[in-house]
Amino acid sequence: MSLTDYAIIDSTLREGEQFINAQFSTEQKIRIAHALDEFGVEYLELTSPQASPGSLADLRTIAGRGLRARILTHIRCHRDDAQIALEAGVCGVDVVIGTSSRLRQFSHGRSIDEIIDLAAEVLPWIRAQAPDIELRFSTEDSFRSDEAELLRVYLAVDKLGVVNRLGIADTVGIATPTQVGRLVGTLRRLTRCDIEFHGHNDSGCAIANAFMALEAGATHIDTTVLGIGERNGITPLGGFIARMVTLDRATAQRKYRLDTLRKLEQMVGEMVDVDVPFNNCITGISAFTHKAGIHAKAILNAPETYEALDPHDFGLTRYISIAHRLTGWNAVRARADQLGLSLSDEHVKSLTHHIKVLADEQALTLDDVDHLLRNWGNGHGGAMASPAEGNGHG
Repeated sequence: MSLTDYAIIDSTLREGEQFINAQFSTEQKIRIAHALDEFGVEYLELTSPQASPGSLADLRTIAGRGLRARILTHIRCHRDDAQIALEAGVCGVDVVIGTSSRLRQFSHGRSIDEIIDLAAEVLPWIRAQAPDIELRFSTEDSFRSDEAELLRVYLAVDKLGVVNRLGIADTVGIATPTQVGRLVGTLRRLTRCDIEFHGHNDSGCAIANAFMALEAGATHIDTTVLGIGERNGITPLGGFIARMVTLDRATAQRKYRLDTLRKLEQMVGEMVDVDVPFNNCITGISAFTHKAGIHAKAILNAPETYEALDPHDFGLTRYISIAHRLTGWNAVRARADQLGLSLSDEHVKSLTHHIKVLADEQALTLDDVDHLLRNWGNGHGGAMASPAEGNGHG
């Protein structure tokens, strides 16, 4: 599998609905679907039509919107669920059943042999009803399942010859990248199907696990906007994109409208009443902010020295912070130039020292620094006034 030939299955409208604050209206679902389609994800996965009458109606509505993204729905390994999904007009059906001992005991109550028999009944039936539909079969809680039993299930399903894609789910976010790579690699060697990875983020490995899945041969990665989902969610779309852009910028730019990511995240964040985290990949408030003097100097000379991503690829700009004790004179010089001030290097260095002294005593703002710069630019620097005194705030 080439790392340039992958597909994103965005599950904001299925997994994301399981986020604690999510209660998407039909109108909101339509807005999310169109925004994700504009961004360029290849698939949209929606909640099972069996979940509620509203879920069925919304699935039909979005399936009929004429989007470029293929519309999928996530269902149990039940013929009744499949029938309703097919009648809703979806492009694909994602079938799932738990295989770990915990889920077999406390969820559906079936043995591994019974799971195999059920799959052999339901999956060919779906294919017979819809010869052209994309059909995925996934185990649930894959990484807490017995490996030998898990492979029995996958190999039996693959042998049916009716499934396009096999899914692997790190349902409780317990897997390590090494474990993901091993399991995906094994399926890649033993089966003919495409491979999808769905990774939860309970232990902070969702992005790393998704990338390892691709390296090992997976073809499809599940994401949600801002990573929202059950508990603390799954692989975030933005974080996954950041990982892939650093690997192959040209491919990511060809496949996706990177400049729409920020408004997409802001929109969904508002809908679920969460702020974009300060350290969010790409769109966090500090993602392209530079503070330390040595960093700022290098960034001003060559941005790639301290940036793995170019903010302009995402319709963003970088920010160099100068109102603090760590500032350097090159950054202060750059700000003076932005303000159209003509200051000698000697004056800029003296002012930088003054800023450091003041910042040791009080918090400064950019307005404070600008006021100091203008004072120096007007020949009043010798007074060494504090910003509060100079602005009449004393």
